[in-house]
Amino acid sequence: MANKNVELMRGEPEKAVKKLAIPIMISMLLTASYNIVDGIFVAGLGQSAIAGIGFVTPIFMILNGVSVGLGNGATSSISRFVGAKNHKGASDSAAHSLLIFLIASIALTIILLFIQEPLLISYGASGESLAEGIRYGTPLFLGLFAFMFGNGCSGILRGEGDMKRAMYAIIVSVILNTILDPIFIYTMGLGSAGASLATIVSSLGSAIVIMYWILIKKDTYVNVDLREFKFNSKIAKDILKVGVPSSMDMFMMSIAISLYLIFISSIGGEYGIASFTSGQRLYLFAIMPLTAIGSAVAAVSGSAFGAKNGDYLSRAHFYGVKFAIAFGTAVTIILVAFAPQLATIFAYTKETAILVPEITKFLRIASLCLPLTGAGMISSFLYQGIGKGTTSLAWTIIREVIFTVSATYILGIVLAWGLVGIWTGLALGRSLASILNFSYARYTIKKIRVEFDN
Repeated sequence: MANKNVELMRGEPEKAVKKLAIPIMISMLLTASYNIVDGIFVAGLGQSAIAGIGFVTPIFMILNGVSVGLGNGATSSISRFVGAKNHKGASDSAAHSLLIFLIASIALTIILLFIQEPLLISYGASGESLAEGIRYGTPLFLGLFAFMFGNGCSGILRGEGDMKRAMYAIIVSVILNTILDPIFIYTMGLGSAGASLATIVSSLGSAIVIMYWILIKKDTYVNVDLREFKFNSKIAKDILKVGVPSSMDMFMMSIAISLYLIFISSIGGEYGIASFTSGQRLYLFAIMPLTAIGSAVAAVSGSAFGAKNGDYLSRAHFYGVKFAIAFGTAVTIILVAFAPQLATIFAYTKETAILVPEITKFLRIASLCLPLTGAGMISSFLYQGIGKGTTSLAWTIIREVIFTVSATYILGIVLAWGLVGIWTGLALGRSLASILNFSYARYTIKKIRVEFDN
């Protein structure tokens, strides 16, 4: 199985991106369903619970982002070794990745437990929404290791092109989460804390399955034997030069969302926060296919870069962009056409029904950026694939912090368009930055092709 995956990565880039993207897409949509399922069940707890969890969202993005980011570092490092036909290098990279996941999970758990309350207060949480946020966040942060190894080890499998088994592990996890959510939240009476506990237990199931394949069954392309592990700072740096900036991507996104929350809270209070939180769940779900295509492009471009094949690198990027634009357009049409019905998913009680009109506006405006966002996201994943993690981070800062925060502030606060201005700023800022990102990616590829002389 592993050798077929590796040969696919070394073959025609369009075929590789398409075949690798589909299982990643399914995996990510299933992963995003954690958020959707939690939202559906938490909606029954009332507006304060919805808002409380919304205030935790930026912190959760850091938690999840670091695990995904370090997994991307593993993917980039391993795929470049695969392209260079260096099996030992790929195996050593996988072993070092596991060590990095462990250290990061311990350090971040301690930090997040200490800073969660002051952070929630700085976002505008108070009273019952603050209490709900802490109830939801504490178990989530204590179980960080489950996310770290689940997402991180998926990155190891992606690095060698084994996307299907990562998908199977996620399926197990999602089924567990769907079963456990109502049991923990309502049957056991744990409320919002039950939602986070269900997510942690489910993620742990996914991590255990993947670790079994890598460490015990040993039927992966990489051969990891922890008893023979020898630390190599060069390999660790190779992983971290993409993993750290990729993790910082989510940190910068978290900062941006923190600012959105401050803007929204000042305009619409708890009502605005609850509307944004509910709509954002669907938006994040909608960009999962684009992220999946980007992950496939990262793996294929990493292999092409390792093989010094500039033609394959260019083709992988351009095909990924076309694929993402098509998907982004289709998803936008669905979100716009069915916005009221989708909004009802998170506002089905008498208390939360008043949120439906505003969630509908959010979906119909904010989702308009998805086609162009797809082009920008694929470009950012290209940088990660070729080992330029800081370039990917720079474009995240440009998109979210510079363009989008500015647009939301100007339209929502300065011009006093209110919540509609915030939703419009989200779409406008992301669209403009994504166009520039794509243009820079093509320029980068052109320079690499000159260097590789192909």
